[in-house]
Amino acid sequence: MNARMKEKYVSDVVPALRKEFGYKNIMAVPRLSKIVVNMGLGEGTQNAKIVDTGAEELGKITGQKAAITRSKKSISQFKLRKNMPIGAMVTLRGERMYDFLDRLISIALPRVRDFRGVSPRGFDGRGNYTLGLRDQLMFPEIDYMKVDRGRGMNISVVTTAKSDEEARRLLQLMGMPFRAN
Repeated sequence: MNARMKEKYVSDVVPALRKEFGYKNIMAVPRLSKIVVNMGLGEGTQNAKIVDTGAEELGKITGQKAAITRSKKSISQFKLRKNMPIGAMVTLRGERMYDFLDRLISIALPRVRDFRGVSPRGFDGRGNYTLGLRDQLMFPEIDYMKVDRGRGMNISVVTTAKSDEEARRLLQLMGMPFRAN
């Protein structure tokens, strides 16, 4: 594992953010706290194998075993019972988080067809950013021949930034390619 992204944060991003926003204390500078990758597998209610393959693919992409999420309550219109497996998720922190962000920005996103940048509208008002991906094939860890169907996923980048403006600047300096509206 390379800590290329962590080094970039310490050497380039922190000084730039301190200068731009005028932080006196280095601990006040926004930083990444975790990245949550979530894959909703709603069709897993009919076939439990789908959830297992989804969790396995998520594990390959992130380098960490995926936790299977289960339904909290029964919803009859969706033929859903309480505690049925309906998705998979991974929470990345520390070195794995920086490694995943590095691979996402430098390898996976440029492989998206007609890619013009990620939407700048994914901020939640508290300095966290979420982006949705349509399929998992953009990650080189996934073998194209073994994929039965494309599954989308949500990637939430949780930061310690107080505002969306600070979080956007943090992610821009980290290398996130935002689209110009």
